[in-house]
Amino acid sequence: MMVRCWRSALTMAVATAATVGLTFTSAFAAAPTGSRVELKVLVVTDGGPATSAIVAELKSEGVPYREVNLGDTGRPQIDAAFLADTVTSSGMVIDRAHYQAVVMPGPDALGNAAERAALTAYEQKFDIPQVNAYVYPGAGVGLQTPTYAGPMDGVTATLTAAGASVFNYLKGSVPFEDVSSTVVESYGYLAVPSPVDATTGAVATPLLTATAPDGSAGTTLMSEYRADNRRQLSLSFSYNSNQQQFRLLAPGIVTWMTGGVHLGLSRNFLSVQVDDVFLPDARWNIIGNCTPDEFNPDPSCPATTNIRMTAADVATVAAWQSSHNFTFDLVFNGDGSGEAASASPLRVDLLTVALLLFKGNFRWTNHTWSHEFLGCVQDTTVVPWKCKTTPSGDTDWVTQATITSEISQNVKWATNGSRKLPIDPTELVTGEHSGLYILPQQPQTNPNLEPALTSQGVKWLAADNSRMPDQIQVGPALTVPRYPMTLYYNTAKRSEMADEYNWIYTSRADGGSGICTDNPATSTCISALDTSTGFQDYIVPLETRLSLTRMLNNDPRPYYAHQSNLTEDRLLLTLMDSILSRYRSLVADNAPFVTLRMSAAGLELRRQNAWRTAVADGTASGYLQDKTVHIDAPASVAVPITATTGTKLGKATFGEAYAGLRSAWTTATDGTVTLALA
Repeated sequence: MMVRCWRSALTMAVATAATVGLTFTSAFAAAPTGSRVELKVLVVTDGGPATSAIVAELKSEGVPYREVNLGDTGRPQIDAAFLADTVTSSGMVIDRAHYQAVVMPGPDALGNAAERAALTAYEQKFDIPQVNAYVYPGAGVGLQTPTYAGPMDGVTATLTAAGASVFNYLKGSVPFEDVSSTVVESYGYLAVPSPVDATTGAVATPLLTATAPDGSAGTTLMSEYRADNRRQLSLSFSYNSNQQQFRLLAPGIVTWMTGGVHLGLSRNFLSVQVDDVFLPDARWNIIGNCTPDEFNPDPSCPATTNIRMTAADVATVAAWQSSHNFTFDLVFNGDGSGEAASASPLRVDLLTVALLLFKGNFRWTNHTWSHEFLGCVQDTTVVPWKCKTTPSGDTDWVTQATITSEISQNVKWATNGSRKLPIDPTELVTGEHSGLYILPQQPQTNPNLEPALTSQGVKWLAADNSRMPDQIQVGPALTVPRYPMTLYYNTAKRSEMADEYNWIYTSRADGGSGICTDNPATSTCISALDTSTGFQDYIVPLETRLSLTRMLNNDPRPYYAHQSNLTEDRLLLTLMDSILSRYRSLVADNAPFVTLRMSAAGLELRRQNAWRTAVADGTASGYLQDKTVHIDAPASVAVPITATTGTKLGKATFGEAYAGLRSAWTTATDGTVTLALA
């Protein structure tokens, strides 16, 4: 029997008073009638993590932006000509604003008085909002002297009523990370808004408030300030693009600055693929700190009992899916079913019977017939393995016929007879992502892979994101990078998972492998986990945090685990309970996570990449004029658009509802798209 054993493991807001909620109005409502506002954001950066984080969010969503680095001696001057000009349309001269929003490190980041004056005049004339990425509270942003200055790690901030109307996709709580007790991860200033100025009408509206960790003081961490016909959003805490607090707030910051009308869109994605279904997996040996290899037995690594799902597991997982409104993708190897049936006294595999009974509860993806390695022919008599060579010294490649058979035989088995699994034959996950290059042993992709994919009509090919994060073309197929979950294929019990984790992430002095010591750039040594509690108390919270960060980053890449993680202690269900609970405790029902099958995830990545290329090439752009959005783009490129509720595309309501707005990928069939705002 083949046993797996080869891996180690919005809209704009207007405040009428400091204590009054925000109400929604059209984007750039105060801009002069007839003027154009280009759908692009100006980011003036000092190279710090705060502005960099906002740039990362703009890039993630596909929002066009221009970045000006204050440290660049050759940077353009931010003057009237840089910010705006005029164009002639239908014989009329029209004012044109080059940017729909401005992001600054802080309100006083421009040291040049002339530049400050030009930017102020520009924002006043065209109703352009400004985000101050990280500020020290002061009168310039409508805040009094800070009541607290210090670490914010572990604090849970709260959206005010006004904040909830802008960040309406959140339930109200914004927890600040506290990953390490020895490192300050976020420094912040709490300050009370200045009183409303009865003469000028200047008003600061708190959007996010908190109490200091010691309970000594509290109030605003993020506020909107309206004064002198300008609007500013100011954040008074530090952050980077991967921290949970920023990831939760990032889409709302973009919504605030663009008035909910911009090119680009965002979704929260979560898809989980379960590999090796029908096959058994080898089990980690906690005595030898190794995984037995059936093909190359080693006396120093005694054999262990293999791990394979049972019929009871199938029923449990199906019930779990139903109660959690989630669907797994089962990535299967049909040969495992026949092998198990042959080994059974009754010549029946009860796991197969159960999976076929519940087949409609899952999505199914081809993982090849027997999980054969499809790259070079491996020499596994040495560690690490190496590619065998031909007598002439060339790499000995697995043949096209073998690859084709592995693909086609699994499809035939799945679709024949009474099985009729609902597969998409254009999707393929090869065993160990083999066939694709793998460093250092196999620095190129098997040349026989491309013709095999072509003959079998494969369009979407899974890749390991830790090795190949970018989508690439392999003949007729595009890769779909997958995130490996921190659940090892050779573990089914919590104690096994914690034990192998200890082996990988502790030093030799502490009884570990020393991998973390030898590779400090990519791995950090930890104190050994208690094997009875380490999985639940350390690994699950860590993976939950990492997963949530990716979910909130408009990233459609799926995750993958293994069938071994759905039996015995059912590690995957424990982890998924944590991820889903965390997400649903923070994110409102109007922003559900999107669960895509592999082909749809690949399409989403392809569209995102094509759009970014079109924006970078200058072949895609848009502007807003008198409540009408005009977009120019190649007909071959899908355009991501976000707009306010009530927006029309022709006579139809535009897009789908998500996070309080309307958004969709739209095709510019004649090179243009026109939307009418409500």
